[in-house]
Amino acid sequence: MLKPEYEEVQLGSAQVREVFKSSKFGTIAGCLVQSGDIKRNSKARLIRDGVVVAENVAIAGLRRFKDDVTEVREGYECGINLGNFQDVKVEDIIATFEMREKPRKA
Repeated sequence: MLKPEYEEVQLGSAQVREVFKSSKFGTIAGCLVQSGDIKRNSKARLIRDGVVVAENVAIAGLRRFKDDVTEVREGYECGINLGNFQDVKVEDIIATFEMREKPRKA
């Protein structure tokens, strides 16, 4: 049997509006979701001035005000924690994606 092929599917993007430091969670990016949905535990890449700064970073935490949420939709603000990655700056773009199995054509 052949190995499955995967394709990258864009889920959403968010612009960093403010950066917060937390002793408990590390760096938290205050973001506005510009397109699609941002989902917790999805893979993300950090884009700064059109250049990819970090690739394959997991969204470790996602909050809307004081509530832990699993996803945030376009037009809403949220706090995003990128786990071990701490180098987040204002105006960065966080783009989320997932790898889906590509259907084979007979």
